[in-house]
Amino acid sequence: MHTGEQKIQWAAQYMPVLNAIRERFEKEKPLAGQRIGMALHVEAKTACLVRTLAAGGAEVYITGCNPLSTQDDVADALREGGIACYAKRGCNTEEYYAAIDKVLDARPTLTIDDGMDLINRVHIDRRDVLPEIIGACEETTTGIHRLRAMQADGKLEFPVIAVNDTPMKHYFDNVHGTGESVLASIMLTTNVLLAGRHVVVAGYGYCGRGVATKARALGARVIVTEIDSRRALQAHFDGFDVMSMVEATKVGDLFVTTTGNCSIITGRHFPLMKSGAILSNAGHFNNEIDGIWLAEHATAVEHRDGIDTYIIDGKKIHLLAEGRLVNLATPKGMGHPIEVMDLSFAVQALSVEYVAKFGRSLSAGVHDVPTEMDEYIARLKLDAVGATLDELSAEQKEYMCSWNHGT
Repeated sequence: MHTGEQKIQWAAQYMPVLNAIRERFEKEKPLAGQRIGMALHVEAKTACLVRTLAAGGAEVYITGCNPLSTQDDVADALREGGIACYAKRGCNTEEYYAAIDKVLDARPTLTIDDGMDLINRVHIDRRDVLPEIIGACEETTTGIHRLRAMQADGKLEFPVIAVNDTPMKHYFDNVHGTGESVLASIMLTTNVLLAGRHVVVAGYGYCGRGVATKARALGARVIVTEIDSRRALQAHFDGFDVMSMVEATKVGDLFVTTTGNCSIITGRHFPLMKSGAILSNAGHFNNEIDGIWLAEHATAVEHRDGIDTYIIDGKKIHLLAEGRLVNLATPKGMGHPIEVMDLSFAVQALSVEYVAKFGRSLSAGVHDVPTEMDEYIARLKLDAVGATLDELSAEQKEYMCSWNHGT
């Protein structure tokens, strides 16, 4: 059996929620007549989503959303199964956008993004496909930030469901998925011990919280950097040291950026670091760590297995995965654990169905995932793991809806 197909089948057995949705899609064909254009990390869990959408009757066209996150054997397996897949690992910028254009050449009626590059391309360079697009879904924090900025400027011309902003994405994908997969990829790539090390986590949103919490569980001494006073205070009360990046660079052994912003670790920070410092990014784009500065001002001495080593003032600085997503772009990166992507891609699949049904009646702009859809996915997962819930009694429901019960 093809190695990519083996990976897909391995993932599928641990995705009960997405499998349940696929079974319904196969019967009802809610996406019949739709052409879905996707720019996502092309790996085994994503392939399960692709096949779910195809089972619903859609024509699916997919490429990558990051030059280093595609698993070529999985992309091959999708193509062998009849899916139009244009993704390849290690593409340059020109090839990356050429692949996005191939997806758009199919004139999709629905799009799915992870980082908003597809939507941006539609609005700037491929406006010829705009009239046919009913709406879209966005998977990640960085993409939502870009979309909200686009909406504020009055430039977003169709409705987009903010899959990233639903509780089922934040609580599980961002916290547990990012936390576990990032640290696993770092340890597999470097073979270093985290216990006792000073791990600096930039940003204390859901992703940063997951990385910080799980690093501490492995015995690391965690430092958090933040710009938001409330999140910084939350990190402090959660038991982490909080300091500026300039202060943190002097003591950190391992750095993980999780902000989705640019220029988090720059030329002002590198010379302050210890020899042997390891730098990694768990945000979206490769601009959180200034790799360009390193290439121009430091001496590159070695490249191996997802690690670039630079010499600055006699000190070694190690950059993982060229500053791209460390949990996907390293040679051993497998992305988020299967079980959390079961939830995220279930939200994604139902959001696509929602846009197909109601997109024409939605205004242009960013829209939340309907709460009842999010709760439905949680119930499916609870059923799959054999957990049960209590239910409110009639008395309790009345009490919670009343204003005249006192002491």
